[in-house]
Parts: sequence; structure tokens; C-alpha cells
Amino acid sequence: MLAVLAHLIVGFFLALTKSNHVVHLVMARTPEGKVKDAVTKILRENGAYYFFPATGGYGRSGVPDIVACFRGKFFGIECKAGKGDTTTLQDRELDKIRKAGGVALVIHEHTVHIIAGYLKLLGEK
Repeated sequence: MLAVLAHLIVGFFLALTKSNHVVHLVMARTPEGKVKDAVTKILRENGAYYFFPATGGYGRSGVPDIVACFRGKFFGIECKAGKGDTTTLQDRELDKIRKAGGVALVIHEHTVHIIAGYLKLLGEK
């Protein structure tokens, strides 16, 4: 528990606004977090259902960062930044999604547009 709290504290920094002297906690975004933000923005703008599955404790390792559904199609979306690659566990889970008829995607900052294109295609059917 203490390690989790320490991790959260490291991920935050304080910003003091001069106008009303209120202290705000602002979470620093990682490069992968920015990819997740871009993906969820597209999903939200298109009315897709999505969530971030919990993988610790009772969850299963390797599940995609984002699980989504749009027009009856299931999506598993793994977000990576830079040259980040998927792990063996992530590859296994993405393959299971594909074999079950879902869409399994690995999205980097330069491939975020793929989500919008795929949702557009589904919307035209």
C-alpha cells in the first residue's frame, strides 16, 4: 500500500495558481498516457463504449489497456508510445480477442488515426 501511495505522489506535482491562490494537483502524463488520451477521445466522440480494465489483484495480466465496443464490435486496444512493443502476455491476449472475432489493435502515437478510420467504416454499415 505504501509503495502504491509513493508511486501516486511521484506522478503528481503541485501547481499554484496566482489568481486565487488555490493549489491544484495535476497528474503528469506519460507518453503512453497521451496515446490513451487520444484513443479515448476518438472513442468518446464516436459514442463508443469503453473502459480501462483492472489488471492487478483479481484481474488478468496482459489484457489490453482499453476495452471498447462500437456498433456491436468488440475492441481490445493496447496503447504504446515510441518504439514500445507488446509483451508475450499482451500478444497472447490480443490473439485470443482476434480468434473470438473481435478487433485487437496496438496503437502508437503515429497510428491513432486507425481507430477513427475503423469506427467510420463500422458507422457506414
